[in-house]
Amino acid sequence: MSVRTFVDTNILIYAHDVDQGQKHLTARDILIELMQDRSGVVSPQVLQEFYVNVTRKIAKPLSKREAREIVIDLSVWCIDTTAAEVAAAFRIEDSAKISFWDALILASAAKAGAEVLLSEDLSSGQKVAGIRIRNPFA
Repeated sequence: MSVRTFVDTNILIYAHDVDQGQKHLTARDILIELMQDRSGVVSPQVLQEFYVNVTRKIAKPLSKREAREIVIDLSVWCIDTTAAEVAAAFRIEDSAKISFWDALILASAAKAGAEVLLSEDLSSGQKVAGIRIRNPFA
């Protein structure tokens, strides 16, 4: 992948949810590649959403200890989200007609210099705020 790539929460969840079959394998392989390339990026929002979902909302939840270790490991990818990204998210929300939370992901990705956002929540192939959205499961 080698281009700076922002990873949305759902990709991280699939990578650790073995009940997701092919999505699990695809997401796991993506994370391995991004780790090798040192090109992955996440935000605190993504790490928070990941933790809550994998400890409470998947069929076979991870233990808090295991989920916390994953969050700590992924924290090397984490960029800070500030009031500037919140303000940028307001503009993206209005211009792209998407949810505030998706807009905040895009604002964070832009701050990190990401070229690609891996997500299944937005339209694959679309470009928003200079970021190409790619659904790796499509």
